[in-house]
Amino acid sequence: MHKNTPLALAYHALFMAFILAPLAVVVTVAFTGKGYISFPTDGLSLRWFRAIWDATEIKEAFWFSARLGLAAATIAVVLATPAALALTRFRFRGRDAVLAFFMSPLMIPQVVLGAAFLRFFNIAGLTGSFTWLMFTHVIVIMPYALRMVLSAATGMSRDVENAGLSLGASRATVFLRITVPLLMAGIAGGWMLSFIQSFDELTMTVFVATPGTMTLPVAMYNHIAHTIDPLVTSISAVLIAGTLVLMLLLDRLVGLEKVLVGKG
Repeated sequence: MHKNTPLALAYHALFMAFILAPLAVVVTVAFTGKGYISFPTDGLSLRWFRAIWDATEIKEAFWFSARLGLAAATIAVVLATPAALALTRFRFRGRDAVLAFFMSPLMIPQVVLGAAFLRFFNIAGLTGSFTWLMFTHVIVIMPYALRMVLSAATGMSRDVENAGLSLGASRATVFLRITVPLLMAGIAGGWMLSFIQSFDELTMTVFVATPGTMTLPVAMYNHIAHTIDPLVTSISAVLIAGTLVLMLLLDRLVGLEKVLVGKG
């Protein structure tokens, strides 16, 4: 078994430190007791974590983003699963074009998407709608769900499915009782990445969000534009902790390694 050399280990340690250092700074600043962003801080305080409870706009934006992310990620996975099965199991004319179409939101700058959606919503009179904002998020996060389900579906044997059909099970039963469980790691990973991407989306959303459809990233962006207090750092620290909890839950329920590679 190949072992890393001391130089390789030092490189990995420096790389991890480079990645984690900004997060450590944000979390540290969140505990400052001063009324402005200060690092290093000369004392620890929960002042700005308590301030989250008094920030009504931030709390409303959080729950709105959570509902938006749940709905968009679920719809994206529901659409990505049959699309991934069709793309991996069948060879048809235009298959590559279909795949490129599904993945195209990754190639288009978010600013361009935001401007296009804003123009479309203004013409159609659809501004301020949760439903249409959700569909814009589905378009943006669909590639993440599709790639994870594609990874799980690629090379998946159909012998178990054929056995179920030969024993008299309907195609719907085989899909729900056999195919979906075999794809569950990819589905869970795709849903997780899609939810995180939707919850964190700012560049496109800032174009189409209205006071009635304010997401948390847009609310934080607006807060930073008008104040210099550390409230945003405390919110970020809570989100980092929440992400760690979500990853631990996925590790317990599905297996984090399976989720990350999309294989069952």
